[in-house]
Amino acid sequence: MLSGVVPPLVTPFTSSYDVDTGSLARLIQYQLAGGVNGLFVLGTSGEGTFLSDEQRQVVLETVVGEVAGQVPVLAGVIDTSTARVGAHVAAALKAGVDGLVATAPFYAATHPAEIERHFTRLAVLAGETPLYAYDIPVRVGTKLPTALVISLAQAGVIAGVKDSSGQEPSLRRLVMERRAAGLKEFAIMTGSEVAVDSALAFGVDGVVPGLGNVDPAGYVRLFGASSDDAWDEQERLIRLFDIVDVADRSRMGASSAALGAFKAALYLLGVIDCPITAYPSIPLDEAEIAAIRPLLDQAGLH
Repeated sequence: MLSGVVPPLVTPFTSSYDVDTGSLARLIQYQLAGGVNGLFVLGTSGEGTFLSDEQRQVVLETVVGEVAGQVPVLAGVIDTSTARVGAHVAAALKAGVDGLVATAPFYAATHPAEIERHFTRLAVLAGETPLYAYDIPVRVGTKLPTALVISLAQAGVIAGVKDSSGQEPSLRRLVMERRAAGLKEFAIMTGSEVAVDSALAFGVDGVVPGLGNVDPAGYVRLFGASSDDAWDEQERLIRLFDIVDVADRSRMGASSAALGAFKAALYLLGVIDCPITAYPSIPLDEAEIAAIRPLLDQAGLH
């Protein structure tokens, strides 16, 4: 069963907006050295929906090749419709990934019965490869109902869920209902950076933190810590997460500010060569990038 720390990798670019495979390889090694339990590519942090199909394939092949079976590689297959997601499933399976991560369909409003049909169809296309649901209503416009998630789990359609809803009561309810249904092999992962200690305490199996790009070892320590040590580690990571507030949000969106901060931090740490984000996102400027350095120093990252 999926568990532990599974960071959602950013996608490094060259200054000409090609996928920077050299930087991506260094990022993977940085993650593995930090002790992560898996890697998730082409998710929100990976800007998967901003990439061309060709760029997605470069990411998939680079990551699978660099990881070489050391940890599971999960691939985001996120798109608006079942047919489009199905094409991404085929490409990811061809690349040799270990798991697939899909949201509900979006753009068109969907009924829970249609979301059920979507995941059921994807599970058929996935075959023996585990399929995970990605609950991120702020991006998709739909919150996955707990009853539907449990039903899909009982039917063997999905192997787990990444909950990035930011709704801790709903996440806890899902953990409770999993227990009541006896679904011992169904993985529940939180996408939160700042409430991991509490989520682990009430029974989630792991974390998929965007900030884990910057400090994978910190989240690995948090996952394995006792309650008192986990509290301290979580508070250090909360302070580090202040990097997402450095950018001037009057000139860019919240997503650009957060992903730009993650990339800027990795650039300052020498992991990637260029901190730009995918079009149409606005990248951080030099002053904003420089303002991240003191926060890295404060967190003990050099």
